[in-house]
Amino acid sequence: MTQKLKIMICMGSSCFARGNEDNLRLIEDYIQEHQLSDRIELSGRCCAKQCAAGPNISIDGVVYTGVNEEQLLKLLAEKFPT
Repeated sequence: MTQKLKIMICMGSSCFARGNEDNLRLIEDYIQEHQLSDRIELSGRCCAKQCAAGPNISIDGVVYTGVNEEQLLKLLAEKFPT
């Protein structure tokens, strides 16, 4: 069994208001559309303490700041090429 890619999305109020609410939906839809539930472990966390740089998402421990929809789709496509 291969290890799952870990995506952690900041659910703090600042990140959520700045776009992580939409990013969360985008990730969930991407996982479903590409049938990746067996390859991705998606979780949320309380404030990542980097509010000014948000919205923040980490993928396998690498933190990405100021993540918008376009950047997120690019990251997902790089990790899971079709």
